[in-house]
Amino acid sequence: MRQSFLALERWTTAISLAFACAMLVAAASLGLYQIFARFVFQQPAEWSEVLIRFTLIWMVFMGVPSAFRQGAMVCVDLAYRKGGPRMKRALDWLVAITALILVAVIIFYGFDYAYRARFQTISGLESLSMTWAYMALPVGGLFCVLGIIGCLLDPRRHELETAQ
Repeated sequence: MRQSFLALERWTTAISLAFACAMLVAAASLGLYQIFARFVFQQPAEWSEVLIRFTLIWMVFMGVPSAFRQGAMVCVDLAYRKGGPRMKRALDWLVAITALILVAVIIFYGFDYAYRARFQTISGLESLSMTWAYMALPVGGLFCVLGIIGCLLDPRRHELETAQ
């Protein structure tokens, strides 16, 4: 069961990280287009700035699961380094539970905001609903849940191993 969950988590974290990278490429490409449109062609595109903002939001929320999986969560590093195995495991559980509570709030309110904004359109992109922008929160949050649980089951503390 544990190995099956970790395999699923690896797969979903890889997908979310690939999506985050794609959003970074899209934001950079749109930024380059915006520069050319404004300064070279003298025809600024009002839709590109809004789309850049939303691709960056999606990039962040889809990149965070990878950080959670690597153990880059808020924790007390000194206590973790100085503590024994029981203290480390207790800190792992405390950090995971706290992170899961935070992510649960983000998922709940993300779905709520997305639902409430279903009739609101994005300025500059009148054909798109604001729901698409707000859905980054719950979708990224669901991926985060898998990463947090994966980190709890199979901790990776790269930042602590290389700390001085």
